[in-house]
Amino acid sequence: MGSPLVAARSGWDDIGKLLLRVTVAGLMIFHGIGKLKGGIGWMAGMLASHHIPAFVGYGVYVAEVVAPILLILGILTRPAALVIAFDMFMAIVLVVQGKVFQPNPRSGGLGGELELFFLLASLTIFFLGSGRLAVSKGHGRWD
Repeated sequence: MGSPLVAARSGWDDIGKLLLRVTVAGLMIFHGIGKLKGGIGWMAGMLASHHIPAFVGYGVYVAEVVAPILLILGILTRPAALVIAFDMFMAIVLVVQGKVFQPNPRSGGLGGELELFFLLASLTIFFLGSGRLAVSKGHGRWD
């Protein structure tokens, strides 16, 4: 016999996983939509300065449009979360660079706090999986 308190909380983990997935994906997809509208031409110089071919920049559409849709639906959740985490790692390396841990004088927050949030939240989703409130119902190795 389980306690009534435990029984009342039995679905909370899945609600938490859903909330985390939708939050990360819902916020990330706006970045992707912005890039769909404005293009990624601005990335070419930055990529070239790191000896990375410009076509690699198109991967941002996978990381900021396709992967968030997969997270919201709860399909291929773990790989989608890793794609977003890698995207944020590259944003830190290429864009934020040495300012990641420098405090912002106006807000007091870290220079790369948004990228760090998305990176760590995506890794958290990778380790937790999708949960039962997903199209996949949390079954399968990739969810």
